[in-house]
Amino acid sequence: MIKKDLSMEPKKKLLFLTGTRADFSKLKPLISEAISEDTIFDTYIFVTGMHTLTRYGNTIDEVYRNFPDQRMDSGFRRIFVFRNQAYGEPMEQVLATTIQGMSRYVQELCPDLILVHGDRVEALAGAIVGSIRNIRVAHIEGGEVSGTIDELLRHATSKLSHIHFVATAIAEKRLHQLGETRNSIHCIGSPEIELMLSPNLPSNEMVLSHYDIGFTNWAIVIFHPITTDLEETKREVDNIVEVVCQQEGQNFIFIYPNNDEGCHLIFAAYDRLKNLPNVRIYPSMREDYFFSLLRSAEFILGNSSVGIIEAPVYGVPTINISSRQTNRFRAESIIDVVGGVDEISSAISRAKSVGRFKSNYSYGNGDSADKFMEALKSEDFWAIFPQKQFVDNF
Repeated sequence: MIKKDLSMEPKKKLLFLTGTRADFSKLKPLISEAISEDTIFDTYIFVTGMHTLTRYGNTIDEVYRNFPDQRMDSGFRRIFVFRNQAYGEPMEQVLATTIQGMSRYVQELCPDLILVHGDRVEALAGAIVGSIRNIRVAHIEGGEVSGTIDELLRHATSKLSHIHFVATAIAEKRLHQLGETRNSIHCIGSPEIELMLSPNLPSNEMVLSHYDIGFTNWAIVIFHPITTDLEETKREVDNIVEVVCQQEGQNFIFIYPNNDEGCHLIFAAYDRLKNLPNVRIYPSMREDYFFSLLRSAEFILGNSSVGIIEAPVYGVPTINISSRQTNRFRAESIIDVVGGVDEISSAISRAKSVGRFKSNYSYGNGDSADKFMEALKSEDFWAIFPQKQFVDNF
């Protein structure tokens, strides 16, 4: 890879799009690295989606807290907040609204690169706007597989993107299958692992005090809607709640689901838990505080990708329920169960008896930001033309 001397050229404008607390924890190390290279890059953040919803804790505040110096630049907003939805709006309406807002901001900013993450409609909106306007789009963590609508959105975003920052070698191979050129794909690992391995994570005592959690041990529960099967969503969240009600000696910390269709079913089920002394429920948490709790958790229960990617880094057992993470990588610490009451209860007993596993670094070991910046500084990176060509790999 030939390193390009970008200091001799006009600064490149990088626009990061974040729509959720989850993608922000993955984008944060990359944004920080880009900002540190302020002689060659101007960095901007388009904040939308769940960040703007009061019900989910107004996590826009986390973006401002982490990047306080990015608010304004000569009158131009480096952190632009776009409210793309009201609670409960259908995903296709959110997609359409986000395209409209992103298009207007991009027309004003004229970025050189739009960076999106994952499988949300906001990421798809950013990729659509960039591809149509002939602006390079970089997709982070494409090439993954999973259940529900997420996989369709993720692959669609990849096909509309020009450059790919993948987490694993198998994800890179899948993008080859999708007709992407080899020089457009960079395997950098999953960026949030850098935060997870930081020596500066807050202590458990600090986190427990901040969130008023009176536990000395705990498990974490994160369950999201299965958008393609709302009956399954209701059945399984009801079973999770039933199991928790039966687990008198086990403490649980619940984090709200994302705002996909069907989340109302989960909120309704959680109403049964509000007065239980062994349960705490939170809309969201600061990412560093959450990782501190995850690091010390007895296990994580639900269907979030946190159980697949992040928990194995700490060796925390995962009880994975439902079809949402179908076909994803499986570390030995992951226990897959159908969502019945007896099966979940048995898996909890197994997870507690087994205890910690050896740390698994299949998704990277914390150097994603360095690899990301190395790619951005290479000559080949900026030589990629916005007019894509499909590459036959047969």
